[in-house]
Amino acid sequence: MSGMRTLREWWSARRRFEFCLTVAMVVALTGVCVALIMLPNTVLPKLRAAEPGTTEAVGQAAAADPRLAEVRRIVEPFGSIVARQVPTGDGRQSLVVGHPDQRIEIDVLERELADATAAVTDVWGPGWAQSALVVVASSPSEFAALLRSPGLLPAEVAAASVADPFTPGSSPTGQRVVFGPDTGRRLDPEGMATLLRHELTHIAARADTVDGAPLWMLEGFADYTAHHRDAQRFADIAPTLTAHAHAGRIPGDLPGDAEFSGPDAAFTYEKAWSICAFVAEKYDRPRLVQLYHRIATGKQDPTTEDGILREVLGTTRAAFVDDWREWLRTRTA
Repeated sequence: MSGMRTLREWWSARRRFEFCLTVAMVVALTGVCVALIMLPNTVLPKLRAAEPGTTEAVGQAAAADPRLAEVRRIVEPFGSIVARQVPTGDGRQSLVVGHPDQRIEIDVLERELADATAAVTDVWGPGWAQSALVVVASSPSEFAALLRSPGLLPAEVAAASVADPFTPGSSPTGQRVVFGPDTGRRLDPEGMATLLRHELTHIAARADTVDGAPLWMLEGFADYTAHHRDAQRFADIAPTLTAHAHAGRIPGDLPGDAEFSGPDAAFTYEKAWSICAFVAEKYDRPRLVQLYHRIATGKQDPTTEDGILREVLGTTRAAFVDDWREWLRTRTA
């Protein structure tokens, strides 16, 4: 996790626990996306207690998966492991790995992984592996080791997607999603599923994402994909944006990268999500994906964004912002 920069993401995981606030940090060069959960002092109980003394062997098929080798070297010193294969995609297999004490989280992720993979494919298309390695850490030390971090991560860190460093245009290797040791206690299953979809979106899009591309596109797209199957109201997904709109404070422009950190980060992430939701509704999802491919090619400025918006959507940047702002007014009325 060398090269870690600033907090990159605030996004809501509000199902039954509406006070859960998720924050993520993206470091594109090292392929790390870290998510944090900030909660009040109330400690949430687990869904059920883990059964003491339970052990599970790694099945033959899971043990033969070459992706397990590196992770196994990291996690086995922390105790016996559980590794389950999950069918995802057309004949593909994913893996969920952890320890017996994380059986609750493993059960949730095993149950949600196929649907989460399908949800990402619904938006991104089939042009990605549709197969993932998902690991649940049992301790802060194991969590840091799985993320190749030189030190322990903050206790609030909930999950991360990580990949080996790679050259743009090549296929990323070593990709995995890692959940922190307390995530199952802090999020309900629906919140974990939303977080999983968000992280899988970064994995699906990583090969087509260049460091420095605008975060309004990268993070807005991941949040749109994470929520696109939800039946939630606009105000449930973007409560801060809704409150601002009700007060007459409609955003004036697309958010810049610097806005994705600091006290207004939640507002910024909701704006980014809304931009992608607007594009999908007014134009369609295929053109949203096309826009991602074009915007994510590298650093952009208003002039290059204007050219891309003309090519992909047939509109100027100024007209695009005006249409988005009007769409916000109608959705938050």
